Amino acid sequence: MGLFDRVSRVVRSNLNAAVSSAENPEKILDQAIIDMQEDLVQMRQAVAGAIASQKRVQQQYDKAQSEANTWQQRAQLALQKGDDDLAKQALLRKKTQAETAVALKNQLDSQSTAVEQLKRNLIGLESKLSEAKTKKDMLKARASAAKANEQLQNTTSRMNTSSAMAAFERMEEKVLQMEATSQAAAELAGADLESQFASLEAGGDVDLELAAMKAQLAGGTVDQGQLPPGETTIPVTESSEVDAELEQLRSQIDQLD
Repeated sequence: MGLFDRVSRVVRSNLNAAVSSAENPEKILDQAIIDMQEDLVQMRQAVAGAIASQKRVQQQYDKAQSEANTWQQRAQLALQKGDDDLAKQALLRKKTQAETAVALKNQLDSQSTAVEQLKRNLIGLESKLSEAKTKKDMLKARASAAKANEQLQNTTSRMNTSSAMAAFERMEEKVLQMEATSQAAAELAGADLESQFASLEAGGDVDLELAAMKAQLAGGTVDQGQLPPGETTIPVTESSEVDAELEQLRSQIDQLD
């Protein structure tokens, strides 16, 4: 293979690729319909011209036939009048017209066949054009649908759906964690409040009991309303036992603090 052939093939392949990539199906289909319509117009003109030519030949044939008949009648008239020379000339004219009629008849038959073929071709082209128009609309609709689907796929491919869904899941988990933390804080706050009141209540009982013990050690009495239920005044003679108990209570209080 020569260098020129190789270069020519490369150039043609690149041109074909460029043309293929530049082809717009909708525009190409519209242009194809326009080309077919132009061909149809030319075909109709050709059929019309062939029919007109056929009619002219038919007229010429009819005229030649009429002339042949006329000269036949004149030849008979000349023979009736006894003019043989005139009858002979009339027969020569008749022969010429008859030969012309035969030639025109052959031409007329040939043209009739051609016209019929042109008419069939015209009908076929009209049918193809109608079919092409229907198919064009269908193909354009399919091309539009394919283009829309391609745009949708491109848009979808550009969207990082998995990453977006992962972000939603992370945020949902974070919100759940925040809600759990809030609930735990509320429960802790309530528990701390309860423990504070329990401590205050326990501390009040200890203070009352301590005051009663101090009063007993001092040899006095305290209001029975300030002592715990069932408690009475402790005698002085039992001070040593009270002191021991007091020390034990102080130790317990220190441990509570």
